[in-house]
Amino acid sequence: MRLLFLAIFVIGLLVPVNGQTFYGSTDVKAFRDGRDHEFRNKEESPLKEEDLAAFKGLNYFPVDDAFRVSARFTRTPEEKYFQMPTSSGISKKFVKYGVLRFDLFGTERKLSVYQIDKEVLDKFPEYADLLFIPFRDATNRTETYAGGRYIDIRQPKDAAVVVNFNLAYNPNCAYGTDKYNCPIPPRENTLDVAITAGEKRFEYLERANRDLK
Repeated sequence: MRLLFLAIFVIGLLVPVNGQTFYGSTDVKAFRDGRDHEFRNKEESPLKEEDLAAFKGLNYFPVDDAFRVSARFTRTPEEKYFQMPTSSGISKKFVKYGVLRFDLFGTERKLSVYQIDKEVLDKFPEYADLLFIPFRDATNRTETYAGGRYIDIRQPKDAAVVVNFNLAYNPNCAYGTDKYNCPIPPRENTLDVAITAGEKRFEYLERANRDLK
């Protein structure tokens, strides 16, 4: 079976082989097409059965180049591993790999970048260069998922990195089920600005029906 990095190591879900991985891609169309394909596959999809039957594609903000920013990457090699809390209460072992600093709307901001437990990566070396950026912003609970969103990047080769918020996506916990262990973005990765880019809140049927009552 194929093990998608965030689906296994972060969320704890095994998914079958489909011959590709798009997490960490810099191509917005390829990433979104890959996500939609994954969600339509019953064996991979985090959707409930009733939502899968009605699924017509994920909801996204329009692609906006204002949210594709140049960042300065600083490695943090002295950090120690820590337990990152998850939605289920089961923590996951990560290390802070570095910090990204960038200008957005005239203000310098920063996000920490994390790497999963080295023991896990040693077992799956094909994912060894994938880094994890969980974050919150001012759109959470309204336009986007309350628990924050994620971005994946490849390990930077130098200090210049592009952070593309158009690639932001929801954790599997955003789709109406409690069977996943989704990492909760650390407080240091809270942005005090609305990131109106990437994946939007998913209106699964159970919540939509409840809201109508």
